[in-house]
Amino acid sequence: MKIAIIRLSALGDIIQTATVVHFIKKHFASAHISWVCDERFAKILEQIPDIDKIIKIPLKDKKITKTFLTLLANRHKFDYILDFQGLIKSAICAKILGSNSYGFDENSIKENVASKFYKHKIACDYNENVVIRYLTLASKALGFSFEEKEILEKPKIFSSAKYGLEPTTKKKVLIAPFASEYSKCYPHFKFVVHDLIKDTQVYVCYGNKTEYNLALKIIFGSDAVLLPKMDILKMTGVVEEMDLVIGNDSAIPHLAWAQNKPSITLFGNRPSTRNAFVTPINLVADVGKFIDAKHIDKKDFCIKEIDPNLICELARKLLNG
Repeated sequence: MKIAIIRLSALGDIIQTATVVHFIKKHFASAHISWVCDERFAKILEQIPDIDKIIKIPLKDKKITKTFLTLLANRHKFDYILDFQGLIKSAICAKILGSNSYGFDENSIKENVASKFYKHKIACDYNENVVIRYLTLASKALGFSFEEKEILEKPKIFSSAKYGLEPTTKKKVLIAPFASEYSKCYPHFKFVVHDLIKDTQVYVCYGNKTEYNLALKIIFGSDAVLLPKMDILKMTGVVEEMDLVIGNDSAIPHLAWAQNKPSITLFGNRPSTRNAFVTPINLVADVGKFIDAKHIDKKDFCIKEIDPNLICELARKLLNG
């Protein structure tokens, strides 16, 4: 059985989608799995042993001809083509790869037109939890069933060696204070850092020069450690060493969830019930308002309303077991 998974971007979404690989191999041990993604995000997939092939396409760089030729070279090589992204661009990729494609139906998808490209259309509420959505598509396409308790019992998704941080006797907490959209960024991380540093070792990560300067302000006056800029492979190693990860709705907290590491993910203008699968060690903090995932207001900065004391309280709850 040859299966193509399509999830082109973004990094956090790829990390959450990766759960399906474990379930596919659990039910079909001999399945050959290929993953189609934008080449910018391919590195994280190299850490999943059960993926046999990564098909890298340069869509983010708008290299349309190269993308088309890469997909064409893999045409008609798959028994099942599963599009978990549900956008027109990913649906077109599915169409090029072959005829036996599966995706969400027009009522379960953000870009309704995308569903017209699939041979088989699966219904699942767009506001349903994303992990449940991905497993619903995979299970209905391939003919297996799953229970939510199996998600709680999943193994680590990514293989990674520890990064090699300096030894410490304190519990280690990673703060990931940035996200791709400003409205998703929590503005009170300085309070959280200065409170948790009292009895833990706090680390802060960043991804670019702007974030570096903001991170310096967050840790100023504390003994928190600013990590060097690193790629996702090294960051996976850092997460492996942490006792807790705290961050906005972005790749790093999702990575902690994938690796079965305690985490707290902060939500403002995104629905936490949809975008995070809560477990006893993976918690969320939000503002308690209903958010329709199909109608996101990127000018809504309600994330600032989350009480930083609540975050510190949840952190110590997790750290103390």
